[in-house]
Amino acid sequence: MQLQKHGIRVLGISESFADRDWSVLCGVVMRRDLHIDGFCFGKIQVGGMDATTEIIRMITFLNRQDINAILLNGCVIAWYNIIDPALIMEKTDLPVICVSYKDSEGLVDHIRHHFPGDEERVRLYEKLGDRFSIHLKTGFSIYTRGYGCNEQEVRQLLRIFTLHGKIPEPLRVARLCARAVMQHK
Repeated sequence: MQLQKHGIRVLGISESFADRDWSVLCGVVMRRDLHIDGFCFGKIQVGGMDATTEIIRMITFLNRQDINAILLNGCVIAWYNIIDPALIMEKTDLPVICVSYKDSEGLVDHIRHHFPGDEERVRLYEKLGDRFSIHLKTGFSIYTRGYGCNEQEVRQLLRIFTLHGKIPEPLRVARLCARAVMQHK
């Protein structure tokens, strides 16, 4: 990743779901100077296993060669719809960073409780690997996983794009947009 680049761009992807069987995904392309440079949207099944495919479709739809990394607001979204960041990295040739905001003992027991016998879902969750904590310049800590980038690059990128609180700006804007679309459906 070329983090020293003034025009670095990331695609931040977040979701919103309510009492429906589907969830809205929004992707926001944001430059280092915080200018928004593009949007894309997707739709996934709550409790499904289609998030990875839909995210790859969204990135392909954008058809952008200037995106330097992908930020995901979590690896497990829409009621245990588990994202495969390694596959996204492989298909897009872009580093992928998953961000979460709370410490956790893990979700294997929850997955087995809600999806008995779904060992593929458990396997995909376990494949995510361990998270590491990053202390931000804002005073908050977040938990991350990086794919196609090292821990130092993840730290630097998240510090560049997190101005207030603990949510990186591309993810904050993507979440707001996804929520607005969900409310108008």
